[in-house]
Amino acid sequence: MPEATDSRPPIRSSSINVTFLGTASAMPSSTRNHSALAIRLGSDVWIFDCGEATQHQVQKSNVKMGKIEKVFITHTHGDHIFGLIPLLAGCLNGAGGAADGVEDSRKSINMNEPPFEIYGPLGTRAYVRSALTYTHTMLSRPYVVHELRFPSDPQNGDFTNLWRLRSESPTGRNIPQINGVWSDVYKDKILSVSAAPIYHSVPCIGYTITEAMIPGKIDPQKYVPDIKRTNTPMTVMRRLQAGESVRLSDGTVLQGPKPRNGRKIVILGDTYNPSPMIPIAQDADLLIHEATNAHLPGIVPTTKDDDTFESVQQTAKERGHSTPQMAGAFAKRIGAASLILNHFSARYPGNDDVDPEAKIIMDAIGDLAAMEFGKPVVCARDLMSVDIGIRTAE
Repeated sequence: MPEATDSRPPIRSSSINVTFLGTASAMPSSTRNHSALAIRLGSDVWIFDCGEATQHQVQKSNVKMGKIEKVFITHTHGDHIFGLIPLLAGCLNGAGGAADGVEDSRKSINMNEPPFEIYGPLGTRAYVRSALTYTHTMLSRPYVVHELRFPSDPQNGDFTNLWRLRSESPTGRNIPQINGVWSDVYKDKILSVSAAPIYHSVPCIGYTITEAMIPGKIDPQKYVPDIKRTNTPMTVMRRLQAGESVRLSDGTVLQGPKPRNGRKIVILGDTYNPSPMIPIAQDADLLIHEATNAHLPGIVPTTKDDDTFESVQQTAKERGHSTPQMAGAFAKRIGAASLILNHFSARYPGNDDVDPEAKIIMDAIGDLAAMEFGKPVVCARDLMSVDIGIRTAE
């Protein structure tokens, strides 16, 4: 686990923002790009999955390329990773070098600079190294790849015979799974990321972002009379806000409000069964769950006459995916506060904000999940952005 840093300011005063950069499964469509989403955490941006053309989607969004500092890959299917190298080159000033005899400053990299971090399953490091090597891409800043190794994976080595590149930091970790999860693969004083395997057609990972405990909501009128009565400086309110106890000159003890749980966001990759996530996903403020296939007779014209809910769900499972009902049931199981569906088949349009017919389809998909979840459910569309505030009550 990387050392905690004191540089990240608390983000409790602002919302955590989620921007969906791509919401398609397998094949993109005219209204949906390949899988990718951005999490804005204060001044930083983390990307989760990086399908083809993610860099273009970033440029269309309010996400700033220069703020991206980490990428987390759920699995190495192309629709989740083919955009990683272009994004990496864009963030780290990548290019094809210079002609013979011309000096290029990118050959001198400050390896003491904090590297751009990439997390993913076995093969992520080999993929990045191979793509950069064979495209002759030079980067002007260091990067590092940390791999979350499954118990069946080799626990050591890079899984490639290619030499480490000039821009690749040697600090890449091979992180073992312990007791079924990868705990705190990243952690600082404000945020931590843990992960767990989820069932798909290939090794796949779900991630949980957890914000550290935050101060409880303080009612100044509860403390001001005693503070004034004892001529105590009002600056003591800062200690009370932090949850500390303060003894006044007359022996009165004031106790600050108890701290509250920070926010928790659970981001799943492709899955037909995410149950291994349960230990690290409970009570999530937001669950982002795939819903690749749905049975919508009379609503989706391409529905086959012999399709049933059971047959559609069975086909989805056989291909490693979920239906809206499966997503809703898992959200209820972990006690999530909210659920957003993601990763839709190309037959489901992504322009439901402007097309009434598309809205009928996507509302129906959300309703299927809501029947299991017991709460309204949102269906993601490309470039949709949502804020995750602090819960008003625990």
